[in-house]
Amino acid sequence: MDYRKLLVAAALAAGLSAPAQAVPVSAAPDATGRALILVPLTLTKIDDLAFGTIVPSASVSGTVTINATTGARSVTGGVAAYPSDFGHRAYFGGAGSPNQQVIVAVTAPDELTSTTNSADKIPVLALTLDGSPIRSINPTTRTFFFGVGGVIEIGANQPEGLYESTFEVTATYL
Repeated sequence: MDYRKLLVAAALAAGLSAPAQAVPVSAAPDATGRALILVPLTLTKIDDLAFGTIVPSASVSGTVTINATTGARSVTGGVAAYPSDFGHRAYFGGAGSPNQQVIVAVTAPDELTSTTNSADKIPVLALTLDGSPIRSINPTTRTFFFGVGGVIEIGANQPEGLYESTFEVTATYL
């Protein structure tokens, strides 16, 4: 027999044959579906942020800073800190599912506004957290805590009065 004919016949037979069916294979071990249900987070204000009583200069502006970790107040420029009302940091407590992590965020207002004359403003330069925004929920007490400090700018001849504003604080599970 002619090898060429045999080779052509073998090639034709190979091209016309049907592919083998795949055999189903099970995963070993079987996969598992899970869901972790967490309790809703709660957030409670323990203390407001207070910059204390301040005496502005007649000619030089300055800043007032409240440290988010220690609550200590410092001043710069033409600002004098009234010694018997030194201010303090804001303090918050939260609760949630144990051993989880949350991210804390603070949104600063643009300014503090006088409670007696809404045209009088004090710029808010920053609000700060006492460390990383990521907090771990205590496995025993199911709580977490954090402080908030800030920096405001007092203008020369800043009009007297009480100035205030609100700011938003949020906590979200990671």
